[in-house]
Amino acid sequence: MPRVSVVIPVRDDAAHLRRCLAALDAQAVQPDEVVVVDNGSSDDSAATARGAGAVVLSEPVRGIARASARGYDQASGDVIVRLDADSVPPPTWIADVLRLLADPEVVAVTGPGRPHDGGPLVRRLWNLVYMGPYFVLMRGALGHPPLFGSAMAMRRSTWAAVRRRAHREDAEVHDDVDLSMQLDPAWRVLADPVLTVQVSARPMSGLPSAWVRTRRAFHTFHVNGRRANPVRRWARRLRSEARSRRGWRSR
Repeated sequence: MPRVSVVIPVRDDAAHLRRCLAALDAQAVQPDEVVVVDNGSSDDSAATARGAGAVVLSEPVRGIARASARGYDQASGDVIVRLDADSVPPPTWIADVLRLLADPEVVAVTGPGRPHDGGPLVRRLWNLVYMGPYFVLMRGALGHPPLFGSAMAMRRSTWAAVRRRAHREDAEVHDDVDLSMQLDPAWRVLADPVLTVQVSARPMSGLPSAWVRTRRAFHTFHVNGRRANPVRRWARRLRSEARSRRGWRSR
């Protein structure tokens, strides 16, 4: 069975992190290591991680892209899972990741989030105004499903292929969108609802939060230049699919 490393960037989120680590401890298939990257916390996030037996890295330079990349670089597993501190995966989540990645053509897998707080109205609006548009619009732009940083996994070889292109030094990028853009449109990325995790409803906490996320999305597209061009990405994907069809017909 492939070795699994779980990477969790965190800053001042000890209460959520405690719940995430408990969910990992309850997995039917246990990860081989959990790497928590403390991004300058002033609370007891690092102590919480150490108490749960996680490897704790300190990344004092603020930025989730930098913290996440630091964790991916440190991870020793064949499969690198990325969760956020507020992620709560169900007990079969890692087993489902490994089942989906058993297909050698799949380079990364992801699933959506479902809020565990925020009240009935937020829960009803979540897919309509946040999660649904994220997957639909970003897939249209990328040529493949986007990775959702609270619930994703990739092969170690996938990270090795793209790590030098990731904008880890830019604190304004959406790290999961940026990573998604580094994946070749011809590569196979799966988004599957079986990988749904519970998350905090903080993304829908108000207009300031929505504005920050929107601004960072546009910034991420801007810094990726030609690589972010949807026309170029879809042309690349369609050419690859055409070659594959010709290859099957010639067999």
